[in-house]
Amino acid sequence: MRVLLLHDVPGVGKAGEIANVADGYGRNYLVPRKLAMLASAGVSRNLELQQKSIQRRAERERADAESVAARVQAEPITIEANTGVGGKLYGSITSQDIAAALQEKHGLEIDRRKIELAEPIKLVGTYTVPIRFMRDVVAQVTLNVTGPGGVVPAEEAAAAPAAEAEAETEAPAAEEPAPAA
Repeated sequence: MRVLLLHDVPGVGKAGEIANVADGYGRNYLVPRKLAMLASAGVSRNLELQQKSIQRRAERERADAESVAARVQAEPITIEANTGVGGKLYGSITSQDIAAALQEKHGLEIDRRKIELAEPIKLVGTYTVPIRFMRDVVAQVTLNVTGPGGVVPAEEAAAAPAAEAEAETEAPAAEEPAPAA
């Protein structure tokens, strides 16, 4: 007996497939439980049309996901956070924070579970964060984590000694007494 499976049936097939099963199994188990229906010529033709429309919809969704991934990947995202000594954050940047930043910048509602962050970010710097839109559509987003006002504390620390050194070299030159004539 040929039946069209309406649901996945272990050992028989997946939903949408036509399977050959024993007459008693199909008539007494699959059909009464609405797991399958008899496969006639009209049903087979209808199934082919449905599979084509499902395939077109999947291709369209994939194209949309790829365009969104390209758009998100093109521009880096900057998140400001309060920092302490050595560029450590008070708290951390989580996938929820990244999703909120994407919502603010691009207007995209991205589920935080699609953001594949191994562990929360606890230091300032630049990170590459993968976002999985579909099984095989992944965008690598550049994330810049900065201190308040968009300043990276490491840059402040590097700039401070250089400024002090310049001030010291200029100060002794002014203090030297003029040579006697």
